[in-house]
This record gives sequence, C-alpha cells and structure tokens, in this order.
Amino acid sequence: MLWLLLVLLALLIALLVWEIWICEGVHLGRRFVVFLYDLAATRYEQIKEFDPDWEKRFLGEPVVGTLRSLQDAKILDVGAGTGRLARRVLPLGSFQGSIVCLDASRRMIAQGRQLTDDHRACWMQAWSVPLPFPDGVFDMVVSLEMLEFTPQPLETLAEMVRVTQPGGWVVVTNRVGWEAPWIVGHTYPSSDFAGVLKRLGLDYVEILHWQLDYDLAWARKAYL
Repeated sequence: MLWLLLVLLALLIALLVWEIWICEGVHLGRRFVVFLYDLAATRYEQIKEFDPDWEKRFLGEPVVGTLRSLQDAKILDVGAGTGRLARRVLPLGSFQGSIVCLDASRRMIAQGRQLTDDHRACWMQAWSVPLPFPDGVFDMVVSLEMLEFTPQPLETLAEMVRVTQPGGWVVVTNRVGWEAPWIVGHTYPSSDFAGVLKRLGLDYVEILHWQLDYDLAWARKAYL
C-alpha cells in the first residue's frame, strides 16, 4: 500500500511541475497565471534574455515599416509584460504614434514602466477578455508569446480582431514547440492557425517562424 501512495505522490508532483513549469498555471485559472507572473516580474528580463538587436530587426522595424504611412498610428500590445514591444518600436524615429501596453500583472506593469521611458507608452492593467476598448480603435494589435497562457485563446483572438480597425493588422504568436501539445486546449497546430484567423475576419494571413517555439502571424482585418 505504501508503494502505491508513493507512486501517486510522485505523479501528483510531476503533474504540478508540468502545470507550473510548462503551462504556467493556465489550467488553474487566470488569476493563478497572474500570480506566477507577479512573482517572476523582477526576474522576467533575465529569464527571457531578449536580444535588443534581434528584437529591433525582427520586431520593431517590421512593425514600424507596416505602419509607416500613418501619422498617428495606435498600437495595442496585449500581454505587454515589461514593455518588450514598446522598447523596440518607440525609439525608432520614423514612428510617431503611441502604444497601449496592456497586462493583467500589476508587477509586470511596474517593471515595464521603469524600463520604458517614453510618454507615448500608456500602461493599463486589464484582462484580455474582454478588452476594455470600443470596436476598431487600433491600427495594429500585437500579442507575443501570451496567447497560450490565456484561459480562452479563441475568445482572446476574437477580442483582438474586434478592437482592430478594418484594414488594420493583428500580429500574434502561436506556440508550436515540443511543449505545445502539452498545453492542452491552448495552442493550435501550425497547419490550422491561418484558418483560425481567417474565420475570425482576417483576409490576409502570413505565418512566419518566430524564434524557437513559436510561429508569428501577420494578419490584416478585412474591410466591411
């Protein structure tokens, strides 16, 4: 009987490690996910080890280039974290717009405010479902490496599309690494993701490989 209890305990520990380490607590509810990010906020930049030059070339410059014809472009960053997107876009001289940095973690926002020294970055604490904005107010909505940690990925995507103006852009990652199938119910196979976005009202979708564990979709919202 003791060996059975030990086996069950080992399985329980393994399940808990999997849920926290791989899934970042998503199956335990969104408040638990935010709790984990609050705990990690001061170490987040060290954990991620962002490469500024790489991020500028493959994130900042493509975003600014896509919006170059707009004088006052409005960007929403859903799951902004510590301001990864804002720090790569706002310093580029050709960008004259603004970014709303939205995140559910209070401590991640605090870190982002410290690291992003630009008045054009507006920080907001809110959930991704529902997004606290009217329809069609942003020229671009971005969400990087966040979708799989939301309780309702499809609803999150739908909200991102809703607040994007017709002709505007949705830029979003989809987890595809070896861990992706283990984040049950929160990722999409690479072959399916473009179809998911098109069914939400996006008429142009390009899927690019993004770092090691993600695809990156650039998608344009259809005109009415």
